[in-house]
Parts: sequence; structure tokens; C-alpha cells
Amino acid sequence: MTSNHPPLIGITADLYAAQRNGNRTGQEASLFLPQRYCRAIEATGGLPVVLPATGSAIAPRRLIERIDGLVISGGNFDIHPSFYGEKPIKQIGAIKHERTEFELELTAWALRRDLPLLGICGGAQAINVALGGSLYQDIAAQLPDAGQHQKSAREDTGGHRIQIRRGTQLESIVKRRTLEVNTTHHQAVKRLGKGLVVNATAEDGLIEGIESSDHSFVLGVQWHPERLAAKNLHQRKIFSFFISTCKRLRRAT
Repeated sequence: MTSNHPPLIGITADLYAAQRNGNRTGQEASLFLPQRYCRAIEATGGLPVVLPATGSAIAPRRLIERIDGLVISGGNFDIHPSFYGEKPIKQIGAIKHERTEFELELTAWALRRDLPLLGICGGAQAINVALGGSLYQDIAAQLPDAGQHQKSAREDTGGHRIQIRRGTQLESIVKRRTLEVNTTHHQAVKRLGKGLVVNATAEDGLIEGIESSDHSFVLGVQWHPERLAAKNLHQRKIFSFFISTCKRLRRAT
């Protein structure tokens, strides 16, 4: 793709297994992605393309070779703790092995290529796990003194404030030290992956953002900026900077 065209941004899709009366029907799973991800990418100059988890071992590498940037989207599921060397506790949520394996492999290839990478909510957790980090499997169970991080009723407005660390790439993007974010997660980053640094924390000290010190652009945010970007300039700046980095690095290759 030439530099005259918008950068092609891959966004990982979710998997939904058809159910009837609470049980799987045996029908093939469906792929889906909320439109808000595509709208946030289009609004800031990118061309979104949905990436499906097909189960193919070679698909992640081939997909990475054809895109200019990668977004690991969020979803209502957990990464199985076996991926970071732990056993599940009883509060673990829904597991989607096929999607997790696909996203971790995509992330690994993106990191090898130094492809701009944005992880949103569960996507931030995937980046951390891909780099050898671990997660709190359930905040309430493992950090009983932490604040409430599942405020889905306010996902389109905000849930709490975060503190952005000085000197981080995130601070240079949003030009702020505090930010109001939405919060819909029950898991969080525990042990940082290799080369990652914390760029934002909640008031209770829980990690809300990570970035890589070893790559051109690897950013993970625990909130959903794509829900807020249309009305909030600071959230939109995250996508604008991501897209501009994709353009710059594409021209440099």
C-alpha cells in the first residue's frame, strides 16, 4: 500500500458460540466486532479491517505482513491463566481459547515486526501476557481493598480518574496527567511483561495503562477509548497518534 492511501488497521474480532437455553447448539461460532472500533479508526484517518480467528497456524503471520497497524480489541472473556503459568481461581470468567491463542500469536508477530500495536481493555492484558506478564484473575477476590472497576452502566461516560505518569508516551499523546476513563473490567495487569512500563494507574494503584520501552508504539489501555473518542478530544488523540505512527513507520519501510 502506498503512502497516499490510509493505513490499513487490523482489528481482532470476537467469537460468539450460538446457544439455546443456556447450552451450545453445536452450530459454528460467529465472528463479531462492535462498530465503535471501526468508527474510531476511520475518524482518525485509518482504514479498518476485521481480523478473524480462523484456527490457522499461518494466518497470524500472513495477516501481520499485510497491515500497517494492529488493534487487539476488548471482549467479555478472560485469558486462561495457563497462558501465564497459573491455575484458575473460582472467580475466573468465560474463556475463549481460540481467540486468545490467535491474539497472542498476532501480538507476538506484531512485536517482532515492530508494528504499531494498540491493546484495548482485554487487549492490553493480552499484550502483557504475550510479553511474559501475568494478570489478577479477579480484582475483587485478589485485591479486596481495590476500588470498583466494573462500572458498565457508565461505559459511555466514565467511571473513575486515572493518574498518567510523567515522561511516558501516553502523557505525550494526551498532554495530561489525569484523565476520566470508563471501566468495565474485573481483571488487571499484575506482573509486567518484558520491556513494558506502567504509564497510568487508578487511584487505588491498579495498573490502567502500559507501554513498551523496546518498540516504536506498543500501547495498552485498560479502558475503552473507542467508546469515548467521538466526544472526548483526549481519548481521540490516542487513535490519532496511533494512526499517525502507522503512516510514519509505513513510509520509513
